[in-house]
Amino acid sequence: MRIRLLGVPIDTFTNQEVKQRIAYFLAEKLGRAVFTPNPEMLVLARRSRPFCDTLQKGDLNVPDGVGLLWAAKFFGLKIPERVTGTDLVDAVCRLVAEYGLTVYFLGGGDGVASRAARRMQDRHPALKVVGTLSGGRISVDSDDEPLLSPEVKESISAAAPDVLFVAFGHEIQERWIASHLHKFPSVRVAMGIGGAFDFWAGDVRRAPRWIRQLGLEWCWRLILQPWRLGRILTAVVFFPALVLGVRLGIIKAERNRL
Repeated sequence: MRIRLLGVPIDTFTNQEVKQRIAYFLAEKLGRAVFTPNPEMLVLARRSRPFCDTLQKGDLNVPDGVGLLWAAKFFGLKIPERVTGTDLVDAVCRLVAEYGLTVYFLGGGDGVASRAARRMQDRHPALKVVGTLSGGRISVDSDDEPLLSPEVKESISAAAPDVLFVAFGHEIQERWIASHLHKFPSVRVAMGIGGAFDFWAGDVRRAPRWIRQLGLEWCWRLILQPWRLGRILTAVVFFPALVLGVRLGIIKAERNRL
């Protein structure tokens, strides 16, 4: 089932159902976009019409944030559980290894993609990684669409992966996937995964499970990465205020320019 939160479609699947859905995508070979909306992304989608339009194109939009579960409940809707992008990367790699398919890791800081790929191969020895590339020169065209250097396009095309993980940070990665997926016919699933590479590369420590279960992962991230204060405030202060404003009818439900 798919619901809408602040104008953004969210799929209300359990973690197991999400894995089953991705397994179906891998068998279909049609080229599917998987996005991982969180509270910060929903706030940004309110300000950016192109980003909001992009999220409408997600073939699977999983709720990566306890704030989305709270917001859904506040609107009388239900999301059964959080599906984190970090865990989903691991689950997809497991499927790729089981099916004998291939994966390409794109984005992150210097060397992050390759370190994350090696860690994944340690966890799933049968995993076939056909390419890793950190960063990439991102620009925009006359229509404000994100572009990558020709070298990156050529690398992906030559590797012909079945799965493409893209870590450019939210908005850029989703918009890039939406505008470029059709150019890579081998790709069955392209997934925007934000900072998941940093966790799997071992560069950032993930919050203990009990902290995640309490919904306090944002506090852990703030301690480790104080420079994220602005983004965290968006998620834990501005997002709830926005939800409350919509619920009370003070703010329009969708695509309000803030």
